[in-house]
Amino acid sequence: MSYNHIITNLPIHKAALNNDWESVAQIFENEPELMTKPINYLGETPLMIAVGTNTSHSFVKQLVDRIISVGAADQLFLTSSSGDNPLHRAAKIGNMIDAMILVEQNRDMAQAPDANEEVENLVEPSYKQALNKNKKTPKETFIEEHKDLLDEAQQWMKDTASSCTVVAALIITMAFAGAFTLPGGNEEDGKPLFLNKGTFILFIVSDAIALFSSTASVLMFLGILTARFAHDDFLYNLPKRMTIGLVSFFVSLAATMIAFSATLVLVLEHKVSWITAPLVVVTCIPVGLFAWLQFPLLIELVYSTYGPSIFRQKKD
Repeated sequence: MSYNHIITNLPIHKAALNNDWESVAQIFENEPELMTKPINYLGETPLMIAVGTNTSHSFVKQLVDRIISVGAADQLFLTSSSGDNPLHRAAKIGNMIDAMILVEQNRDMAQAPDANEEVENLVEPSYKQALNKNKKTPKETFIEEHKDLLDEAQQWMKDTASSCTVVAALIITMAFAGAFTLPGGNEEDGKPLFLNKGTFILFIVSDAIALFSSTASVLMFLGILTARFAHDDFLYNLPKRMTIGLVSFFVSLAATMIAFSATLVLVLEHKVSWITAPLVVVTCIPVGLFAWLQFPLLIELVYSTYGPSIFRQKKD
């Protein structure tokens, strides 16, 4: 990069170093491409230079907002000639304030439960326990700044677990009762009347699955309701319980509908021979609705908990 090019952008360079947004706001207004253009021989953008000072926090915040407002959010993580992007720079010098500014501008990053953990992994060990003027470590500051997000997540999990627990408990009651009140009753020797029918075996198996899976879901949801809801619990423990609870709840609902349909077929097939096909269709409706409403949530839970890290994607 030529010396003249550096001189041309010297005002931006100085402003980034001195946390002086006002002096360059008009320049960026007229030439927005300069916001993401390298301005020194190291290939550093104004954002990277400002982050590197560890003092130009308001400049970083306004510059990031302006870059996003002009539709150049994909330019936030441009790398310098050394291969570092602004997040790397912030992490290397322990600049957690600007690191979280960068993270919070990305919705997926900001809501990722491992956001603080991933940023910490980039930071040198000596900075992890560094205290700010409020005598708090970067992790403590992160938790305090995102307390509202944790409160919202806690309330959502409690509400979801409470609602699902009620329904799962009802399924347990019906499945348990169904095991002792068999369709068709029993013969004089105590054997079920429909024991030799395949539909009866289907009823028994689906009823047992409904009982066991609904019990598992209740246990998982109770585990959520009785959790401490500490910050670290949101990384794996709570999402894992919610995932297992929702899957087992879905299985219990599907098994209950199958058991109910099998009962109707056993009782009515000798009088209404065409009843089987309509029952299969009707049974699929509530099961399909539940899958349609809850599977996107389930997929998001699994992906955010066990999927590839957003931060590793950014670095690759």
